Amino acid sequence: MQIKPKMLSWSKPLLALSGALFLLLSAQAQKKSISYEEVKDLENYGRFRYLEIRGHTGYHLYSGTTLDKTVDGGYGAVEARHGWQSKDSTGWKAEAGYPSYGVGYYSGFIGDPEVLGKPNALFGFITFPLSRSEKRNVWEIGPSLGVTYNLEPFDAENNPTNDAIGANFALYFNLALGASYKLTRELDLIYGVDFTHFSVGRITTPNHGLNMYGLNLAFRYHYNADQRFVDNDFYTKDLLPSRFRRPEKKRLTQLRESSIETYFGFGTVQNIEDKGTDKRYFVFSGVLDYRYKFNTMHGISIGLDYFYDSSLKPEYPDDLDLFGIHAGYDFMFGKFSTRFQLGAYLEDDKGKDPVFMRAAFRYDITPWLFAQIGIKTRDGARADWAEWGLGFTPFRF
Repeated sequence: MQIKPKMLSWSKPLLALSGALFLLLSAQAQKKSISYEEVKDLENYGRFRYLEIRGHTGYHLYSGTTLDKTVDGGYGAVEARHGWQSKDSTGWKAEAGYPSYGVGYYSGFIGDPEVLGKPNALFGFITFPLSRSEKRNVWEIGPSLGVTYNLEPFDAENNPTNDAIGANFALYFNLALGASYKLTRELDLIYGVDFTHFSVGRITTPNHGLNMYGLNLAFRYHYNADQRFVDNDFYTKDLLPSRFRRPEKKRLTQLRESSIETYFGFGTVQNIEDKGTDKRYFVFSGVLDYRYKFNTMHGISIGLDYFYDSSLKPEYPDDLDLFGIHAGYDFMFGKFSTRFQLGAYLEDDKGKDPVFMRAAFRYDITPWLFAQIGIKTRDGARADWAEWGLGFTPFRF
């Protein structure tokens, strides 16, 4: 008697899904067949993409005391990026000069790997052009934000000299200022200066953080993602443009809009004496803001702060509250905002330093609800805590 092998319970649905996916991709490929003669005279036809390999080198801005020999040699890193070129001529992207955006991977050597690890990072980025696109050399500025991992954290027995990072992960932030120089139809040379920051925002200690500044150099390869639907022959002359020809930047829409906003942020921190342990403290930020938008990209704010910091309990067991006032600037693009606020405590700062800063990234979920992640500082630019929270805009006028 012949015994038929029994098919696993999940194999039939998987085969069905694979078949459906194959048919869908085949149908899409057929549907996407594009006649070159019909589109060759259309300006900026297609989906513009690019691939970029970027190298970094430079030095540390180190504020700790035990890593001097480890970081004296500077740092080096390499990035791989995949970017999308925006084309929308009706919204904020046209007013911002048609920025590009995408995702990237970072791998760096920042010092002795047995002390600091071999950091990698995954991040998102956006690049804003600062000069006209028809120029061969175009100035640009771009922030990146993501997560660094594969760090070697402080350990009292095995890694006692690392007073910069207390976890094997950290926030990744980079700000680059430079230019792209057109070499060929598809290829750019990218050069400039940048600043990179790793920090865990006192979620764990120690947390002096790692701050690096230096030079970057890259090659950026542009291509049109729709070329394969026109003609995928290596020797074809039916070529779509590989670069986006950027139109004139549109004038910013004037808003003159005022609003009253509230924000509630939460987090946990660790005191330096608790480094290497699981002991943590709850922190809270409550903010009442007046915000004024000049236009679709620039705004200012002024407001009041209430802070609850239970990490003060060892020194101030009966007084864990602080009050402050701040003023800030918002750079807005679409539903996103980058925020910088400078503030001062109204009463006793409880050893934190009279002045604090807040750097934050905001996303408007609806016209009246937003999410925000940020870093509040102490002693200048040193992180006091990282906070995540929600905000509300009950009044707009």
